[in-house]
Amino acid sequence: MPDFVLEVGFEEMPARFLKALTHDFRQSLMQELESQMLDCENIQAWATPRRLSAYVFQVAQYQIRKEDVITGPPVAIGLDQENRPTKAGLGFARSQQVDVQELMIQDTEKGGYLAVKKTVGGRPAREILPQVCEKVIISLGFPKKMRWWDRFTFGRPVRWILAKMDGLNIEFQIADTKSGNITYGHRVLGPGPYRVDQAADYFRIVRDQAQVILNFQERKDIILKESANLARAEGGSIIANDRLADENANLTEFPVPIMGSFDSMYLELPREVLLTSMESHQKSFGVLDGQGRIMPNFVAVINNRPDPGGIIKKGWERVLKARLEDARFFWNVDKSTSFDQWMQKLEKVVFLAPLGSMGEKSRRLERICGFLCDKLQLPDKKDIQTAGRICKADLVSEMVGEFADLQGIMGGIYASHAGYNDKVARAVYQHYLPLGPESDLPSTTEGAIVSLADKVDNLVGCFGLDMLPSGAADPYALRRQSLGMIRIVLGRGLRLDMENLISFTARNYEGVDWKQDPEQALEKLLHFFSIRLKTYWQGQGYEGKLVDAVLHSGFSDMYAAEKRLQAILDFSLDENFEAAVLTYKRVDNIIRKQAQGVDLSLDYQPGLLQEEQEINLDRAIKEIMSDWEDLWQKEDFRALFAKLNALRPSVDAFFDHVMVMCDDEKLRQNRLRLLNYLSLKFKKLADFSALQV
Repeated sequence: MPDFVLEVGFEEMPARFLKALTHDFRQSLMQELESQMLDCENIQAWATPRRLSAYVFQVAQYQIRKEDVITGPPVAIGLDQENRPTKAGLGFARSQQVDVQELMIQDTEKGGYLAVKKTVGGRPAREILPQVCEKVIISLGFPKKMRWWDRFTFGRPVRWILAKMDGLNIEFQIADTKSGNITYGHRVLGPGPYRVDQAADYFRIVRDQAQVILNFQERKDIILKESANLARAEGGSIIANDRLADENANLTEFPVPIMGSFDSMYLELPREVLLTSMESHQKSFGVLDGQGRIMPNFVAVINNRPDPGGIIKKGWERVLKARLEDARFFWNVDKSTSFDQWMQKLEKVVFLAPLGSMGEKSRRLERICGFLCDKLQLPDKKDIQTAGRICKADLVSEMVGEFADLQGIMGGIYASHAGYNDKVARAVYQHYLPLGPESDLPSTTEGAIVSLADKVDNLVGCFGLDMLPSGAADPYALRRQSLGMIRIVLGRGLRLDMENLISFTARNYEGVDWKQDPEQALEKLLHFFSIRLKTYWQGQGYEGKLVDAVLHSGFSDMYAAEKRLQAILDFSLDENFEAAVLTYKRVDNIIRKQAQGVDLSLDYQPGLLQEEQEINLDRAIKEIMSDWEDLWQKEDFRALFAKLNALRPSVDAFFDHVMVMCDDEKLRQNRLRLLNYLSLKFKKLADFSALQV
């Protein structure tokens, strides 16, 4: 069987697009071949900045042939009394492009139907592949697209398409580009064009003539290995950065690491500034000596072979020197500026127009930090409040003005330089953490509290102004910030009442013309948290229905809610779980549907119980539930679920033998109050109505 190669060449694609693009390209091609009944042995795909390639090994020359029976109208409608086709029968034959003589009767459980046997498939692959390729290429998605040639959109303009099945050209067209047997190589080392006569020649031509390394992992391995060798030759080691290695591998088709250097006087700059200049701005690796100190060297990755005169290396050194010189100037200016001066400047920096200045935000953060310290009974309240007050000061520093990624980080460094103690400095340094779902949490309690205060202030302000995320749009990163709060609270085991915290934060805003009623904003924000919390827990492997059952029963104390979730997960593995769910759902349904007009605030009266089963239920409640409140205070939720399980037989017996909705009003109301007593107990644990069994 033949092999098939498909390559789409384009202008340089952003590095961040390539990983998903490679996966989607392979999956889409696999699905299209399957839908077209074209078998193959295997499909591999690769991406570089200038090409997207797929190789299909041993593709079938013809579609699979199979016989389908297609049913049409019932016999009673498709044939008249003399078994001649009616209009419906003739229409069915015409729609299937067969003669009426080819119609047959297919017997089914519902009776006889007109049917036709049709053989599908069997077409040659050379006729199928053009439409497969078109559909696969056009269906590719991108975070951002460019439009050109009659409004066609793609990640970057397409410049060539290679499509070969063994020695056969597969012809089709995408926008203004026709497929052919031509590929192009590395822009400098092997630009081409190169003719590919056989699909099997593709790898040799691309590697040896075009000077392109197709495989991402191979490019990455070259970068890491050669960079380590260069650093070792200087007596050091590269600073490991997997994200940077990935990015460089997706920026190059022929990666070659080179060693550069800079003046040692720049080593006076903080480590974070040096690495930001090298890694973020120059995509270069820093180098450490044997004592873990940064050396005046860096490893850059070029998409070319080094020139004998070292001009490329000098160019990288010149650009990095300019950045480090700027950073050195900013560092010296900032060191001569006091925090008091920065705090005064914050009064003129807008936070969000209706929400006042960053100076006002700083004072709110100080108060929120104090509130959190009181609620959590933390001993370092003064330090945490100080950190909350000054954590935004570096926004007006020269360094952060140039290196925005260092906000917070430079604040912590400057706080330490200005004489603030280590707790304050570290809290400021870490208060933006976590930066994403996989980012580190603040390592100190002080940093965690300031981070919570900052995030809840942002969330409350945006929700009060009705600046809610919609679809994929989240310009103020509210989803990320809410997830950050969830991770901090659960990760550090903080016992907070979220509703109380949000209400306090809202009261700290002064003179704001809210666009949403505060109560509605609070309700929407809590709902928003419930959605993020559900997403987080499901990401941890918890089943959705268990998460819903816990969230519906309250989650303001997220740490306690997670403990209830762990307990109900254990309970769900019990053999009596389904029976217990059905029993307590029945209790909830009766209260919800039948208790209208009944004052459920009153306790049931044991003296009004008449039937043996309701008397037994009262006795079981008193025996089994005697230490309920003590266990609730201890948060022994597993024991509480066990009590509900132990009580279930008495509840089932009550339902089997006692008429709740009896004619006697006092008796009816008392029985409803008895069930409501149970309902209030188990609803604090979980909403059983949310469980589907």
